[in-house]
Amino acid sequence: MNKAWRQSGFTMIEMMIVLLIITVLLLIAVPNLMKNNEVAQSKGCEATVKLLESQIGAYEVEHLEKPGSLEDLKEQGYVDRIVCPDNSLLTIGDDGKVVNMSE
Repeated sequence: MNKAWRQSGFTMIEMMIVLLIITVLLLIAVPNLMKNNEVAQSKGCEATVKLLESQIGAYEVEHLEKPGSLEDLKEQGYVDRIVCPDNSLLTIGDDGKVVNMSE
């Protein structure tokens, strides 16, 4: 009886095909993940701005004046954070609205 030759492991071509497939999948996935991260930071900043504006209104009701800065809100305990998730600079504009200085 003639024993058939058995192959153990993978051939170099099989390994290269698997690596090529993984590389193509990564090339598709990574840009989408980066875009999702930017969108999430933008939405987080919008939510932070809305929260700060509502807390400015609460400060006005309690103190009968607008806060001089966002630091006043933080010192009085109205908010914990006064920065966006992307660490952009926020301040109070002349109209009393929160302005993102990085835009």
